[in-house]
Amino acid sequence: MAKENPRDRLHAGKTELARVNAVLKPEGTIRKTAELFGVLSDPTRVKIILALSRAELCVGDLASVVGASDSAVSHQLRILRNLGLVAHRRDGKLALYSLSDEHLEKILKESIEHVSE
Repeated sequence: MAKENPRDRLHAGKTELARVNAVLKPEGTIRKTAELFGVLSDPTRVKIILALSRAELCVGDLASVVGASDSAVSHQLRILRNLGLVAHRRDGKLALYSLSDEHLEKILKESIEHVSE
């Protein structure tokens, strides 16, 4: 007797599955979304993003605001920059950081509202 493959038993109809598949995004988009939520999984990065949503700040200012060392903040900023979420510009010897994507602030605001309910 042939063993039944669990994938052969569909709980939802094929039409329903087609509708579900139609809203799924390409694998690259899904991967980038997971990376974004991974970035938001660190409390220090969340604090940095919140701070930068209000003002352009240097590493020292960010360290003071988020309660971390300059080197810890620099490390987190490097991660955020590598994902294109934070931008920086030079003002003399000072590097000033800002959010490079307005969507990030919206996502974070919605997330905070959600967990605050």
